[in-house]
Amino acid sequence: MARPDVSIVLPVFNEVESIEPLFAEIQDVMSKSGRTWEVIACDDGSTDGSRELLLKKAGQDERLKLIVLMRNFGQTAALDAGFRAASGDIIVPMDADLQNDPADIPRLIARLEEGADLVSGWRANRRDSFLTKTLPSMIANKLVVSRVTGVRLHDYGCTLKAYRASFLKQFHLYGEMHRLIPAYVKWAGGRVTEEKVNHRARKFGRSKYNLSKTFRLILDLMTIRFLLGYSTKPLYFMGKYGLLAILLGTMSMTWTVIKKILWWENPLYTDPFFIVSIFLFIAGFQFLFSGLLAELSMRTYYESQDKPPYVIARKVNL
Repeated sequence: MARPDVSIVLPVFNEVESIEPLFAEIQDVMSKSGRTWEVIACDDGSTDGSRELLLKKAGQDERLKLIVLMRNFGQTAALDAGFRAASGDIIVPMDADLQNDPADIPRLIARLEEGADLVSGWRANRRDSFLTKTLPSMIANKLVVSRVTGVRLHDYGCTLKAYRASFLKQFHLYGEMHRLIPAYVKWAGGRVTEEKVNHRARKFGRSKYNLSKTFRLILDLMTIRFLLGYSTKPLYFMGKYGLLAILLGTMSMTWTVIKKILWWENPLYTDPFFIVSIFLFIAGFQFLFSGLLAELSMRTYYESQDKPPYVIARKVNL
């Protein structure tokens, strides 16, 4: 096959009932779009026959490409594998459970071609349990994720998005970080926008989402906040706290000495400010040395891979 225009990436885990109707919908929508396309299905350790069905369909239609993981590694790993195998200039991930509507794909691509680098789906009328899925997602989106990353989106958790492959292939994904790709794209200088998409009630099987993923996402936010702000200068992050601790320790020790000279008659080590000073000095120097070690690790990471800490938008005559 020639290189397709669009790569649709499907992470699949125990969705055997949904595969046939989903592929039929994708085929119908993409055939009408006039674009060449492929589907990259990544089976994430399915045990319900999804893998066998995908193997059968891949033998019938060369537009369906299949990646089979050895076991269940999680949605982020499945998406990352699919992204790396995709050959289209535009990559569109979506869930394989029929809740995302393939009919939205042309609209997302159209918004992308207006000048965006990422168009994120927004499930404005979400058809999920309010208490266990919709409410935690709303809280995470509005109060946590958007504030920490600086990218204001209504629905970080929607898998259905459209990316320019040139941006997406620069990132490696871990944990639950597929939900935080918009922050990476923004960091790299990309333009991020969103589009309302249709969300359908689940017809088959059961949801793989649980509240623990929300808590894991919050922990991943700590990582991404550090990476976006200090991945190339960790000493700045650690050093400011180290210098602050040393400054407070110096002030505390100065006050201890003044008290000793003017009023204090007991031994110096009995003054609580003296103990606090020692603790602050130790903590400050630990922050500084940790920052220096992180600097060495960062330089080793970039230089060993000959990887620059920046993103080039284009080259001319090179």
